[in-house]
Amino acid sequence: MAERTLLVLFGSQTGTAQDMAERIGREAKRRHLQCRVEALDSCDVANLIHEPLVVFVCATTGQGDPPDNMKMFWRFLFRKNLPSGSLCQLDYAVLGLGDSSYPKFNFVAKKLHKRLLQLGGNPLLPVALGDDQHDLGPDAVVDPWLVTLWDKILALYPLPPGLEIISPDTCLPPKYTLHYLPEDSPQPESDILQPAAPWAAPCELHPFAARVVSNQRLTAQSHFQDVRLIEFDIAGSGITFSAGDVVMIQPQNSPEDVQQFCQLLRLEPHRRFVLEPTEPGTSLPPLLPQPCTIQYLVTHYLDISCVPRRSFFELLAYFSTNELEREKLQEFSSAQGQEELYSYCNRPRRTTLEAMWDFPHTTCAIPADYLLDLIPRIRPRAFSITSSMLAHPERMQILVAVVQYKTRLSKPRRGLCSTWLASLNPEQGDVRVPLWVKKGGMKFPADPATPVIMIGPGTGVAPFRAAIQERVALGRRGNCLFFGCRHKSKDFYCQKEWEELVTKGFLTLFTAFSRDQEEKVYVQHRIRENGRLVWELLSSGNAHVYLAG
Repeated sequence: MAERTLLVLFGSQTGTAQDMAERIGREAKRRHLQCRVEALDSCDVANLIHEPLVVFVCATTGQGDPPDNMKMFWRFLFRKNLPSGSLCQLDYAVLGLGDSSYPKFNFVAKKLHKRLLQLGGNPLLPVALGDDQHDLGPDAVVDPWLVTLWDKILALYPLPPGLEIISPDTCLPPKYTLHYLPEDSPQPESDILQPAAPWAAPCELHPFAARVVSNQRLTAQSHFQDVRLIEFDIAGSGITFSAGDVVMIQPQNSPEDVQQFCQLLRLEPHRRFVLEPTEPGTSLPPLLPQPCTIQYLVTHYLDISCVPRRSFFELLAYFSTNELEREKLQEFSSAQGQEELYSYCNRPRRTTLEAMWDFPHTTCAIPADYLLDLIPRIRPRAFSITSSMLAHPERMQILVAVVQYKTRLSKPRRGLCSTWLASLNPEQGDVRVPLWVKKGGMKFPADPATPVIMIGPGTGVAPFRAAIQERVALGRRGNCLFFGCRHKSKDFYCQKEWEELVTKGFLTLFTAFSRDQEEKVYVQHRIRENGRLVWELLSSGNAHVYLAG
């Protein structure tokens, strides 16, 4: 009988596609299939020719772009020299997750499906196009599609004699078991982030622990929005960047949230443990030290402030000893309960920690082994770098708008990363932030004679400050900036710096302060007023135009 193996590969930017891929992995286990779930860039693409059965789950980002963790796979798959029959032994299915309010809705999934077909692959069923805009979210498409998928797979790979599909009432084993170490076992030196090896450029698995040099509020105290200019020392990191590049920052949970979480789950923060995979071949989470403390796990790894997904409630229901709580959890994890779940979680942006407070009997019964199945890891956040190495060698600056807003919940919602960054005070000792750099999507002209028109309202001005610093350091003029904010006196970021460059003849600056007069004035009004200049730069100067918001 053919070996019953399934490979589930995902391309995920925000975690939704990964969550979906893991759901398919769980459903495969219930059908006794050997199943691996991996990010597309973690698998060896050349081995696809040996895989009999693969399900691809992929999101579309930006303007029809593949997510970061499938870019290498994407480049390989579209190589011209791949023979047309190379995947003729492959049975596959593609599940796309997108948003129909974007013009290139599910572009990646459609293009992937078509390309696999060109290479000789055999689709088990048409591509599924999950849509965030649907009242029930992507599940409206995904749920029925999966029912058909399993019918097709079980027709090809029937259950072995004597085995039944594991009932949804049975909880599957956790991905890892958590073994506590005896309290008197020797302590490691420290589980604090170690600086990356000096010869390797920092990356997600080996970030650089950059020292915070300064953390300055740029907006007036009376202004509703707190915006920071934060500077890091990157000396000795091996990091290089140019204008338009992006810094990735790995944030952490607040000490208050960590403490609450540990109290709710009756965990001892200082207990040390090691993780062991339940199944051979499962790799350990790369960003967790072994051994590790509960404190480190909850502070640096578990995303207790994210809005929980359907899979969270599904797993939670298994641990519930309280009938009322269990019924509600089961409703939230059912197809029919998705509207209710949306109103409870997504609309008010309720966090995982807050949801746990609402199910206290269940929460205190969660086995520690299941923590990593229940709560996703904290994802890094991207910021435009707002300084140039030519102007500030061995330093890096970012502009951070601290995210805070109200929903119907009494407590204001706060952005995890921006709130944490704003709280860092370099005057209180050696404060470090794990970071690494990624190439950005903006490339500034190499020809020094090419003028540049930059439109950057609000913190959208961040990459343009880097570009202007870089161009000025190289003696390039022809820099034209349209900047907009609410009030000249409250949120005109880097005002002095711009005015000095104007005086020196390096910058042409147009500002729009939307609330400083009766009628609102925005950058587009200033562009229209200066239409003749803009057109001249475009038509005879061959100017490049950049827009960031």
